[in-house]
Amino acid sequence: MPIRLLSDKVSSMIAAGEVIERPASVVKELVENALDAGATEISVEIRGGGVEQIRVADNGIGIPQDEVGLAFQRFATSKLSDASDLDAIPTLGFRGEALPSIASVARISVVTRHTGEESGTRLEIDEGRITDEQRHGASQGTVMTVRQLFRNVPARRKFLRTTATETSHIQTLVTRYALAYPEVRFSLNTGNASLQTPGSGSLREAVAAIHSLNVAENMLGIGPDDEDLERPNVSGLVSQPALSRANRGYMSFFVNRRWVQSRMLGYALEQAYHGFLKERRYPMAVVNIALDYDQVDVNVHPSKTEVRFRSGDRVFSAIQHAVRSTLTAHSPVPEIRGAEVGSPAYPYAPSRDSSRHFWPIEPFNAASATPSAVDGNGEIASDALQDTGSETSTDDTGGYTHRQTLPMLRVLGQVQTTYIAAEGPDGMYLIDQHAAHERVMFERIKADAASGEPQSQSLMEPLTIELNPIQQELVETHQQVFANLGLLLEPFGGNVYVIRAVPGILVDQDPAKAFIDMLDEMAQGGDVETWSDRAAYSMACHAAIRAGKVMTHAEMTALTRQLEQCHQPHTCPHGRPTIIHLSGTRLEREFGRR
Repeated sequence: MPIRLLSDKVSSMIAAGEVIERPASVVKELVENALDAGATEISVEIRGGGVEQIRVADNGIGIPQDEVGLAFQRFATSKLSDASDLDAIPTLGFRGEALPSIASVARISVVTRHTGEESGTRLEIDEGRITDEQRHGASQGTVMTVRQLFRNVPARRKFLRTTATETSHIQTLVTRYALAYPEVRFSLNTGNASLQTPGSGSLREAVAAIHSLNVAENMLGIGPDDEDLERPNVSGLVSQPALSRANRGYMSFFVNRRWVQSRMLGYALEQAYHGFLKERRYPMAVVNIALDYDQVDVNVHPSKTEVRFRSGDRVFSAIQHAVRSTLTAHSPVPEIRGAEVGSPAYPYAPSRDSSRHFWPIEPFNAASATPSAVDGNGEIASDALQDTGSETSTDDTGGYTHRQTLPMLRVLGQVQTTYIAAEGPDGMYLIDQHAAHERVMFERIKADAASGEPQSQSLMEPLTIELNPIQQELVETHQQVFANLGLLLEPFGGNVYVIRAVPGILVDQDPAKAFIDMLDEMAQGGDVETWSDRAAYSMACHAAIRAGKVMTHAEMTALTRQLEQCHQPHTCPHGRPTIIHLSGTRLEREFGRR
């Protein structure tokens, strides 16, 4: 095949593939343009997860009439003039690729009026071609409407996720910029959920609008030491140690108010909380790093979410010092509020398939699920155990039965109030009591859900809970999942929901906290694991006994027998091992007997 130049259409679509990855990428570029235009009000409306329609309206300075068409030409921008400007970029956008990239894979309608002009301009673009341009009455600012995204790129469109997932990405993006620019009034309407920030300039009020008033009240302020931008200045809000989440999704980082994704920044924040948070719990944080523009390179990737620092170690140290000193100076002594609820251990599996590696059978179906000997409140029922099964039998699917997956064990005692020591046919076994009980509870929850008769307990006093837009979307989309697990909740107006009934195993826990952690766990699911699996993971973790609990011999024996009955006894739902084996041969070698 001879070498030849690509056509403008093909090269534009290739460029669009780098800049416009999904509907959230479109929203990001349009919101950044609005912020660069000095908007104080930005409205975002989407339909069909952003694939059907995205509408972003702002009250910025608008686009001059004679420049509207030019704005959709590749590498046309008002934010750079020569190469030296790349050394210090003060604007969010600068490449001149966003609008032409969007236009090449969608239909665009733009209505804009520039400051000082008496009338506005309306422009229609279809797959990069201007089809209509005329004068139009409009208020100052710009309204961009993007329809039928990727209609001419079916390969890209078929790889998009579900409507709920794409909507969730857009919600995350808008909330990030609402936190970066609290002086701008943001509104988001997805059809099922909405978001409105006050635009008062108060970061704490923006946090209250996005998360809840309770969250905002429990955040600690960190401020820049001085105005010297030669060294990083860290400002924002971080959560008190008592306020934590089950995943890293609540940590937002900005560099000169540009939202960035950086493992280094996240690690610096987590290190600052070392000793303040339990394992696998993460803080909520809104952190902005202000430094001179020539100290950071934002021209790394077309998405503009990656940056490079001239002195990364100074940035790392600045974050760690600012957050750590704030926690040390202001964190109050924790107060006891009702029943103590431990944190979920290991919300991330080392491998998504690690908990399935040992087993050729599907562990959760209504026909084969074996209820474990646990009462309705999740307590171990030591008197409800019977030895069942055969040493050699197999199930109808050809998989192994309980006796073949885990041998009968004789409980010896407890080690460090965390591990159960047991003797088996070939040596010694140590069982992690929390991980083991988590596995038992998980299979019990799944069996109840499959039977259609979950253990549910009505609350004498219903609980009210405030949800952010992403959590609202999950609740609206997966109501049946919660019903199958025994959770009964209903909308109470706005972002407030009422919990009227909870699964029996959560009665003695903090149902509101357990439900929030469940939503956080689900927000990372929907891939290999099902949504219901993710919800059940979190619920099982909250209900399981904790490390440090002193157990009687009867309780340890009961838990061991229940673990033997499980379909996947070797790992907890998150993939962490429940049991380790020290063989008789290894013991003999250690004691010099062979």
